[in-house]
Amino acid sequence: MHPALLGILTIVIGVLVCISYFYVSNWVLDHLIFPAKGSKAGRNINRANMIRPWLFLFPALLALSVYLVYPIFETLFLSLTERLPGNHYVWAGTDNYTQMLADPKFAEALVNNLLWLLIVPAFSTAFGLLAAQLTDRISWGNAAKSFIFMPMAISFVGASVIWKLVYDARPAGQEQIGILNAIYTAVTQNDAQTWLTQMPWNSFLLMVVLIWIQTGFAMVILSAALRGIPEETVEAAVVDGANPFQIFFHIKVPQIMPTILVVWTTITVTVLKVFDIVYAMTNGQWETQVLANYMFDKLFRANDWGVGSAAAMVIMLLVTPILLLNIRNARREME
Repeated sequence: MHPALLGILTIVIGVLVCISYFYVSNWVLDHLIFPAKGSKAGRNINRANMIRPWLFLFPALLALSVYLVYPIFETLFLSLTERLPGNHYVWAGTDNYTQMLADPKFAEALVNNLLWLLIVPAFSTAFGLLAAQLTDRISWGNAAKSFIFMPMAISFVGASVIWKLVYDARPAGQEQIGILNAIYTAVTQNDAQTWLTQMPWNSFLLMVVLIWIQTGFAMVILSAALRGIPEETVEAAVVDGANPFQIFFHIKVPQIMPTILVVWTTITVTVLKVFDIVYAMTNGQWETQVLANYMFDKLFRANDWGVGSAAAMVIMLLVTPILLLNIRNARREME
């Protein structure tokens, strides 16, 4: 069957199953379990209304249990065991974690991830805020926003291929197709540089790709927040003699700080899970390894399910507090 038809059929079947589930479950609840007739009709209606929300929540809770809760406990189990031939498991305790912590590659991945955490969210949020402020002050701001946001429509792998061409290096005597080397060789008259192999700068060149992608996301969210600032506040600052810089840093930024924190934490979670960019551009070579790539190498290349699962648990532990902070900030902003 053609993939498009298969997709349409899957959607139709999924919708029909959901409709059938809600219809049948409500009918059973109202007619068989708590019938709205007889002397207990009022009590039955109240009981049915108490249970009914859970009927609607059940599919979502089931999906979360199957695709989120179960994998977490399964990964935790695998991180505490050793997989033997024939899919047999023996208890290993914390041996996998000890082995992982003693691995120089894990230390490299952890340090690189910390660098990504320090640089990418900060620059993405700052550039997004700058773009949001500047595009709101020009007549062709909407067109500029479209161009800045466009990288968000590109997959991480697609963006990696684009930037790999930007960093491309050809042997001496050949025309440079990489923009960076074309400029470098024209200005310095030196041979092209293999930028992605030069440590430690190659890690920063990889970060540029994610900053390029996430700036558009930050810009859209922060632009909406800036437009939500009451005009009276800005006008009062102008009347008091505040210049544009003072208005921006002392009036606007403090008022949208909760939104800035939400953007920052969202990008931080993305950074902790970054895999595609490193895998597509350097494959973790030349000291560019990050935690997700380390986990992938252990699971699917070394076939070491214990250490790979331990690395997955470390990533989850790093992501969880940031997610909780993001949820709390989002709730505060809604209030």
